[in-house]
Amino acid sequence: MNIHFIAIGGAAMHNLAIALHKKGYHVSGSDDEIFDPSKSRLEKYGLLPSKYGWFPDKITSDIDAVILGMHAKPDNPELLKAQELGLNIYSYPEYLYLQSQDKKRVVIAGSHGKTTITSMVLHVLAKQHKSVNYMVGSQLQGFETMVKLDDNLDTIILEGDEYLSSPIDPRPKFLWYQPHLTIISGIAWDHMNKFPDKADYFHQFEKYLDTIASDGTLIYNAEDKMLKDLAENKRPDLNKIPYQTPSYHKQGSTFYLLHQNKKISVKIIGAHNMQNAEAARLICRELGITADDFYQAIQSFKGADKRLETLAQNKHSIIFKDFAHAPSKVAASVKAVKESFPEKKLVAVLELHTYSSLNKKFLPEYKQKLNDADEAIVFYSPKAVALKGLEAIPPELIQKEFNHHDLKVFTNPEELHKYLYNMPINNTALLLMSSGNYGGLDFHKLIEKVSE
Repeated sequence: MNIHFIAIGGAAMHNLAIALHKKGYHVSGSDDEIFDPSKSRLEKYGLLPSKYGWFPDKITSDIDAVILGMHAKPDNPELLKAQELGLNIYSYPEYLYLQSQDKKRVVIAGSHGKTTITSMVLHVLAKQHKSVNYMVGSQLQGFETMVKLDDNLDTIILEGDEYLSSPIDPRPKFLWYQPHLTIISGIAWDHMNKFPDKADYFHQFEKYLDTIASDGTLIYNAEDKMLKDLAENKRPDLNKIPYQTPSYHKQGSTFYLLHQNKKISVKIIGAHNMQNAEAARLICRELGITADDFYQAIQSFKGADKRLETLAQNKHSIIFKDFAHAPSKVAASVKAVKESFPEKKLVAVLELHTYSSLNKKFLPEYKQKLNDADEAIVFYSPKAVALKGLEAIPPELIQKEFNHHDLKVFTNPEELHKYLYNMPINNTALLLMSSGNYGGLDFHKLIEKVSE
């Protein structure tokens, strides 16, 4: 099989390219820029393009399939050439489905927690020496790449993203997978650029339920009222398993799951991660993992990459780096750190970086989401707002919509950096939340403050 990737450098795309290469497929690809870790991984397997850019001459009738990444544009010259030649063009999720048509498909979906839940499931299965195929959107300790496609395995675990499939396929990715077993962790409006109102976003999950295989199993978060109503009033043919936050205990900054009057210590923190662990347990149970085996394995799970990752810690202070940017994720992360370190001053720093977060109409979704922080900081770039074609946001509007008693707003990255570098760090939990980099923040300077 000859497979060509348009935008091969993407976080998901390069993992799929490597997985197909390992299967013996001939893989080629293009991109206009590729950064690490994608660059190093592609180079290791001889898949890194020799030149960056788009080259229509690479597209020939010998290609069996073209896989189109979200980074490409609809007028991409390689895509236009592939269309002209009538080649088979697939989105990333569509091709994953084709690779798993004869397997049991397990999909972890939801507006929040899906990467962590998927990572937990894979961690437990690996500890129990149970081999499965998989796709997850975050690097997991002990896994070289985050896509595995082995024809000899009968199960595949898929993280089910509700974002669009490709530049020419506006359907959410998870509508492709047609799961036999799925979990939905919750529904909270996101991706406003593609789903401009809550009803439209919610409707994608209604459509997702329609894709579950007949007599399949749906595990759902019963603490989410909107999801609970949806699950209970649709698809009576499904086997439905509700779940909620399990019993847990906290001693100092350590969390313990409770199982048969035993305290199971875990390395993750926060009520939302205890809930994620319960979701993962139920998925694993359906895959034949006993509760005892699950709890034994979950103790060594350190968390998914960039999810409440500890950058530095001493006896008095700790710094977390977190990918949270959507309102529900921000609230969960802030609450988790405050619950874990109630005696410390919690300083929460949020960068508004995505299209939704920089949209005036979406800002009210952040109301009181930082309220568990003793001091809150919001940074955004007016230039980024303009580049996204959005209406300018005055700092006063951020103050109003977040409604926090001690909120500082920065629009100049140098001023933010100076403030953080000079901020007293003793007896502080510093939580840095962003899908960006705060305009070039030097994390090492903050780490050195704790090291001192």
